[in-house]
Amino acid sequence: MKKNKTANIMAGVYTLIFVALFLVIAGRFMYIQATGEVSGVALDEWAEKQRSASFTMQAQRGQIMDKNGMVLAYDRPAYRMYAVLDEAYSENSPKDLHVSNTEETAKKLAPILEVDESEIKSILDDAVNTGKFQVEFGKLGRQLSQQVKEEIEDTEIPGIYFDEEPMRYYPNGMFASHIIGFAREIEEETEDGIEHNITGVTGMENVMNEVLGGKDGYISYQRDRYNKKLLDPDEIIQEPEDGDAVYLTLDQKIETLLEDVMTQVDEQYNPAKMNAIVMDPKTGEILAMSTRPSFNPNSPDNVENWYNDPISSPFEPGSTFKIFTWAAAIEEGVYNGEETFESGTYQPNERIEQIRDHNQGKGWGEISYDEGFMRSSNVAASKLLWEDIGADKFYEYIKAFGFEDPTGIDLPDEAVGRIQYNWPSEKLRTAFGQGTTVTPIQQMKAASAVVNDGKMVKPYVVDKIVDSTTGNVMEETEPEYVGQPISAETAEQMRELLTSVVNDENGTGAPYKLDDYIVGGKTGTAQMPNPEGGGYLTGRENYVFSFLGMAPMDDPKLMVYVSIQQPELKDTESGSAPLSFIFNNVVENSLHYLDVEPDENESDGIDEVEFPEVVDESTENIQTDLEGKGLRPIVIGEGEKIISSNVEAGDKILPNEKVLLLTDEPTMPDLTGWSLREVMEFADMLQLQTERFGNGYVTSQSIEVGKPIQEGDYLGFELEVPSGDTPSGDSEDDEADTENDEEDTAEDEGSEEE
Repeated sequence: MKKNKTANIMAGVYTLIFVALFLVIAGRFMYIQATGEVSGVALDEWAEKQRSASFTMQAQRGQIMDKNGMVLAYDRPAYRMYAVLDEAYSENSPKDLHVSNTEETAKKLAPILEVDESEIKSILDDAVNTGKFQVEFGKLGRQLSQQVKEEIEDTEIPGIYFDEEPMRYYPNGMFASHIIGFAREIEEETEDGIEHNITGVTGMENVMNEVLGGKDGYISYQRDRYNKKLLDPDEIIQEPEDGDAVYLTLDQKIETLLEDVMTQVDEQYNPAKMNAIVMDPKTGEILAMSTRPSFNPNSPDNVENWYNDPISSPFEPGSTFKIFTWAAAIEEGVYNGEETFESGTYQPNERIEQIRDHNQGKGWGEISYDEGFMRSSNVAASKLLWEDIGADKFYEYIKAFGFEDPTGIDLPDEAVGRIQYNWPSEKLRTAFGQGTTVTPIQQMKAASAVVNDGKMVKPYVVDKIVDSTTGNVMEETEPEYVGQPISAETAEQMRELLTSVVNDENGTGAPYKLDDYIVGGKTGTAQMPNPEGGGYLTGRENYVFSFLGMAPMDDPKLMVYVSIQQPELKDTESGSAPLSFIFNNVVENSLHYLDVEPDENESDGIDEVEFPEVVDESTENIQTDLEGKGLRPIVIGEGEKIISSNVEAGDKILPNEKVLLLTDEPTMPDLTGWSLREVMEFADMLQLQTERFGNGYVTSQSIEVGKPIQEGDYLGFELEVPSGDTPSGDSEDDEADTENDEEDTAEDEGSEEE
């Protein structure tokens, strides 16, 4: 009886447990059926995902172009290499489709990828030992060129495969790098795995990232368990939206010229820093901008300076600031250029430290204020501020010229200088550009008032944004006047003074004279604060030498600011030597390129040649005709007819000038000895994709001489500066600089803070 009773009790317990479990399980099923979720996962969505395949369709990043449509940044195809390791992948195949021998694979790949065999073998062996189906090679196998991919494929290594991926490419290398910036590929983990996207890091690539980036698309369809598309796959395709094109105000030819001469100066003088800006002073368009140290955006490694110094690094401007002191005096009606003063030293009262002229306070005796501007007299600037304009009134002009505000240029990280204007000595020194700091772009904006009859223009670098699909202009920047600190009459008088600085025998700007155009401008030699203590550094090289100039002065088309910090000068050289090499080359060649009529024709009696019509004419006849005129025709190709030339019919050129003639059967010429400008003219004729290495003149080229070429081909070329072909100061100019012009010897010596 006890046994039966115990059995009944246990049966009841088991029954209760069974019922409870049944109710729990049944309730769970009812809950799942009612909600369609398990652990927060929607079953419909999970099932859809299991039977659906989805792939991202990457949008193409928009191009960055110069103002004329020359490509400065674009996506070009690259390849990511991976290896399949699973033997099952080779089932039912007559040959191996997987990596069957890691040692042999590493041996063949290593010389092509230029790495050690052990590095590749280690990657493969680790993947095999951990049972991976496939493995990538990290940085070694990323962004491989078409050429490298084909070399690897030619080895017929089993199990090595490639996926195409975009790579951001900058065809001009170290070219306006701080403006364009660079973009790099980043990895993003998504539900579908790891995606590789190109994202802007610096410069325009970063600022315009959303505009350039576009929007990825995708494709999805239903599949079976073997990943095969079903007969009725319910396919969905969302096309990608490519990024829009950003056109900059930069002119590729002017920028290339600027980069070329700055690199030569950098190699010759080894300065701590260099900056240069080329601007259209009528519109505010930045046509070229460069800084040193710079970097190549294709390989931005070990970058010395991320800052775009013309925009982001204020410094004491030195005597270029005198432009605004004289402009304020003229505008206030207190300036008489013929009035004289005693140069050398100036001390308003005994409590204020003495101001001295840059020639160690010797001065030039009693001179006029006009001559004081030409000679860059600190005393003249201080007397104008203290005795004529008034310190408070001059501060109003400082603000009116915009020196306390950013220019608003459409570049990242713009900084604003600091106006040191509290004590009397600070106010006096500000009149000649010491103590106070500004940026080069602030000076360019302020100086544009001198060109535009008193009105300042806002500088900018984004010309327009164009829809990459339709070609429609979505946004376009218009020139904008942002203040009028001086009148048209004052601006005209300032242009005359600036012209005298370069062209008068007493002016400090003699090295900046050009053969074909009248230049005006102002030199500057600013002392550098001592980082280890008070005061300023000493020594003839411890300065920031600068020049702000414009040309042609009857109607300025270009305004250029260039500065160089602590160049290594020869004993016979002044600070104007490297600066004038940059300024003169850039301005003279750029004005010719822009078809600006020369002010003077100084061809020393040599008659110019009028270029004839050559298009559709016989190659042989044209070559003979041009040689008879004393020109040097370079025939490109073996065709019997000329289809284009780098000189237009009717243009007048000097004898012995090189002329490029493109025939209807173009072949690659020998570029050895050609200048960068000549190569770019040739490339423009065929719209070649170019990549240069170095500076100077061509020493090698990627396309074999005599090989047929066609529009869009890639041309790489190396340049070197020939021995002795480096910038140097002219002996007469240097002598003049030493005697009466340049401000090298301590422009502001003895004017330290109180």
